[in-house]
Amino acid sequence: VDAHLRYLQRDGVTRDGEKGRVYSAFDDEADSKAFVERGRGDRHQFRFIVAPEDAAEMEDLRSFTRDLMRQMETDLSTRLDWIAVDHHNTGHPHTHVLVRGITDDGKILNIAGDYIAHGIRHRAGELVERELGLQSEIEVARKLASEVEAERLTRLDRMLIAEQQEHDLVDLRPNASDSYTISSNRYLLIDRAKRLQHFGLANEIEPGRWLISDRAESTLRALGERNDIIKTMHRALDEHGLAHERGPAQYVMHRQTITEPVVGRVLAKGLA
Repeated sequence: VDAHLRYLQRDGVTRDGEKGRVYSAFDDEADSKAFVERGRGDRHQFRFIVAPEDAAEMEDLRSFTRDLMRQMETDLSTRLDWIAVDHHNTGHPHTHVLVRGITDDGKILNIAGDYIAHGIRHRAGELVERELGLQSEIEVARKLASEVEAERLTRLDRMLIAEQQEHDLVDLRPNASDSYTISSNRYLLIDRAKRLQHFGLANEIEPGRWLISDRAESTLRALGERNDIIKTMHRALDEHGLAHERGPAQYVMHRQTITEPVVGRVLAKGLA
């Protein structure tokens, strides 16, 4: 947890490129060290990321996170001891939340797996809708269409993976699926499946019937992280007027083998 907090509070994550600021339910400048010490004896800790798709349009991520945590306290019937840090260093502003694994009466806090997987997202979606208004079907379709070519894990991928987990394959033939989500987005899912096939992550076993690779989710997450790293490196080069001299083909990622010495100067540092 100490290393995780150092990562969350590193330089360059705020809108102004400064260090991450820890806050809590009541404090805008929370004491992260005190939070860590309080939780040293806890059996476990919960960590999750809140990443509203329309975060850039929202007025205040901090207020949004506090509203979400209050709703979680209502759902779980206990006050929660938590801290959070907002990050604006990627194309999608997001919030890292840490919650102690203990209830307000000192007992071990257990949270059902389906609430972690779906309930928190549902509550967050309600809050976003309350702030920005209900999206029209046209807006939803437009945003989904923009994900077809994305080099990251998308909602379309989650639909495909969930459908395969339930039926052992993804049947995208007309009227083949009983799922409204699948049938209403069938053409977009077909295009996304073809894109995954290009990545080597899907295979059309017969016309309209697809198998999604078990590696799809992890590979797409890694691809998204790689793109975030490239954007971070490009931004640092651009700030020094060097972006036109160093194309992405010249970037070297962590764990890649470097065969020649590197000589130069440090332009920026940080994690993505």
